[in-house]
Amino acid sequence: MDPSSEGRMQKTTSIHPRTRLGPVELTVASLDRQIPFYQDYLGLRLRQRQPGQAELGVGGETLLRLIELPAARRVRGTTGLYHFAVLVPSRRDLARVIARLLSRQYPNYPTDHLMTETTYLDDLEGNGIEVYTDTPEDGTFSFAGGRFEARDAQGNLRSGRDPLDLDELFRHLSPSDDLNERLPSATVIGHVHLHVADLAEAVGFYHDGLGFDTMGLAPAFQAAFLSAGGYHHHVGVNTWLGEGAPPPPAGGLGLRHFTVIVPDQAEVDRLRERLRLQDAETAAQDGGFLSHDPSGNGVLVVAQGA
Repeated sequence: MDPSSEGRMQKTTSIHPRTRLGPVELTVASLDRQIPFYQDYLGLRLRQRQPGQAELGVGGETLLRLIELPAARRVRGTTGLYHFAVLVPSRRDLARVIARLLSRQYPNYPTDHLMTETTYLDDLEGNGIEVYTDTPEDGTFSFAGGRFEARDAQGNLRSGRDPLDLDELFRHLSPSDDLNERLPSATVIGHVHLHVADLAEAVGFYHDGLGFDTMGLAPAFQAAFLSAGGYHHHVGVNTWLGEGAPPPPAGGLGLRHFTVIVPDQAEVDRLRERLRLQDAETAAQDGGFLSHDPSGNGVLVVAQGA
């Protein structure tokens, strides 16, 4: 496709640029185990709990909703959540999270992606989590010829997956910093990254259907990255578990759905009609609609304030 025509297509079909992500909803086996983990290790606040479910977040915003199903079990090798990513406002906030995890000897993997500094970990039931802050001043990553490429601010080619310099990061902390301090109110869900069965089908759903712009399509890397408003990515998809991976069985642990928040009801209605034209199911829920990508990953679309 001619690049100029691709740009015109994206401009006329893109999801609203002020789109952002909202709560991630997970099936868990034990609220009694998971709630303390997300409070004490990740730094979220318990916003409400009732029989069989809980909401955690920051300030007045829910970032995570847990639905308890005691019989649920983890099934490996299926589509679903690779990780959900919690975006913190600054390096200092990231340093506090990593220092807290290290002080508790909880396994995590600090990584320098140049455009972001991050750490990866799993919760107590195997759900993948990324905690990161954006650092575009340090470099860029792109997909040249369908391959992942990272360059630092001086233009030098880098792996984009180097270990994070923790000595430098921890300089953003002072001796008086409380490692147990909760995440700041400006923390949001930055992106979700999903295992899918087919890359082209997933891009067809998230780009052609919902209208996220394709920021990087890398068949050799077996991944694609999509976003609204020019962000590096709000949705990542990969086939790292193999082409044709099956969806998880009903009642399994893991992702129920993630939330896409658009500015108004008109945009909700427009996106629902786009998915209907793709013959994708759209069920009314929470003032918006719930759909599933071709690999069975749930997506809830709602208007801001719904």
